[in-house]
Amino acid sequence: MILLLVIFLIVPTFGLLRASFLSESHLLDGSGFSLKQYIRFFSDSYYSSVLFETFVDGIIVSLVCLAIGFPTGYSLARLSPLARRWRIIIVIMPLTLSLVVIVFGWLIILGRNGVINALLLSSGIASSPKQLLFSRPAVITVLVQQFLPFMILSVMSVVTQIDPVLEHAAANLRANRLATFRKVVIPLALPGIFAGFNLVFVLSISAFITPRLIGGNRVAMLGSLIYERIMAELNWPSGAAMAFILLVSGLGVTAALNALAASRVVTKGGRYAR
Repeated sequence: MILLLVIFLIVPTFGLLRASFLSESHLLDGSGFSLKQYIRFFSDSYYSSVLFETFVDGIIVSLVCLAIGFPTGYSLARLSPLARRWRIIIVIMPLTLSLVVIVFGWLIILGRNGVINALLLSSGIASSPKQLLFSRPAVITVLVQQFLPFMILSVMSVVTQIDPVLEHAAANLRANRLATFRKVVIPLALPGIFAGFNLVFVLSISAFITPRLIGGNRVAMLGSLIYERIMAELNWPSGAAMAFILLVSGLGVTAALNALAASRVVTKGGRYAR
């Protein structure tokens, strides 16, 4: 397994890193080392704004998945094993479908003649079809639907290890449901929350099929720009530089968010201990 990782992951990654330091726009035209591709990226305000919007979209998708996935994962964890098994199958089912199939399904749902516009017209809420596709809310909605199972499963796997007796003990100490949830369940479920948030965030900022098909030319995310630069323009050095900028900055943002969350947890824990 280590040999397979080295051959099919480590070596291509270093090859891509080497390509990002070429000065020309094609692999066979350049030699030596140059920071031209990175300078071109950061000197263009368009690319910087796309990078910023990509991270903002990733955080929004992660927060929405957390708001929906935490109560869902908690409820699944408190079910009996038999009832939980069938509901987990329902949660995992979308992951068994091809991403392209899911995206084309959303194209039909959000189209001008799609299901949502048909409901709006039949109910009298709208007098004409609305433009739902090729917008940032549409992209965020589809990304949430795609990555929500990862958040649910991450939270559920941790909550199942929390003994329900702790919640009963908090209730015996006259803590209401909200206080028990806030001071007992959530602190103990933080590892699952962090894992799900990081997983959804990384998947969201690296998405390229959904922004390309659902967002079109109106919604730009760095993943789709990398795909277009490499596959359409065959500009491997520029695409490689964008890929490593996304990788390094994504790791930095993830580490910063985790450090901020961990520091707040430690601060609250110390306050509760006192």
